[in-house]
Amino acid sequence: MHPTLESLLKDRPIVTDGAWGTQLQARGLEIGACPDAWNLEHPERVEEVARAYVEAGSRVILSNTFGATRFALDRYALAGKTAEINRAGAQISRRAAGDKVRVFASIGPSGKMLVMGEVSAEALRDAFREQTQALAEGGADGIVVETMSDLDEAKIAVAAAKETGLPVVASMVYDAGAKKDRTMMGVTPEQAAEGLAEAGADAIGANCGQGIAGFIPICERLRAATDRPLWIKPNAGLPEVVEGKTVYRTTPEEFVARVPALLRAGAAFLGGCCGTSPDFIRALRASLKPAGA
Repeated sequence: MHPTLESLLKDRPIVTDGAWGTQLQARGLEIGACPDAWNLEHPERVEEVARAYVEAGSRVILSNTFGATRFALDRYALAGKTAEINRAGAQISRRAAGDKVRVFASIGPSGKMLVMGEVSAEALRDAFREQTQALAEGGADGIVVETMSDLDEAKIAVAAAKETGLPVVASMVYDAGAKKDRTMMGVTPEQAAEGLAEAGADAIGANCGQGIAGFIPICERLRAATDRPLWIKPNAGLPEVVEGKTVYRTTPEEFVARVPALLRAGAAFLGGCCGTSPDFIRALRASLKPAGA
């Protein structure tokens, strides 16, 4: 096991962070604008988000680089700034993290469909390699390949991230099928666990896609399929649109009520995805304190 993970896992569960997008929107990011560009345009506001999670009790925070492959940035005519945006994203989280909190930099899907021939495996590998190298240069302690639907794309991203020498988490999004236990591309937890472990992932997980209750059976299935540490980041329920605004109904209290079941299911890393906030992380940390602490 990678020494960084080994050190973290001595005291489990490890509380990670919550959503970034909604936190940036609360600080002025407009819907449809490029969140990752804020690493260069408004680094102080990005750092506010990172610092809020550190202060809430996260032991691992991510970076504002989820959509920062050159393919995703190209939609905003920013592909030429890929390395700069990623390096800055890691540096911002690193500043907020200080010495005690780890930064696992975020990598999301490229937005290109391998299966449709929109991109080659080689071009994808190059794009993920460019991103991960810049994140490593920026001071990341690890890489999180997250919200993946296509197992082949996830495996390519993991292989590229492994070249940095940093620990790599690989997390899929299970939001399809009658039981919401498959990715949009039909991948099951068992298939993901096997494929991601083969690709070299140091930890395997699930994030986004649904509320916390649905993560319990997924976590159990991942635990049965792999010996890797499990990384779990559920949404605060499913989004509803109320008067033109996206609303998540789950409260921090409702969220943490499901945490004991997730721990029994084998989760080692616990945080939140869409709709969660520093309040969720505070509640999560408080729920894990021993009685009387």
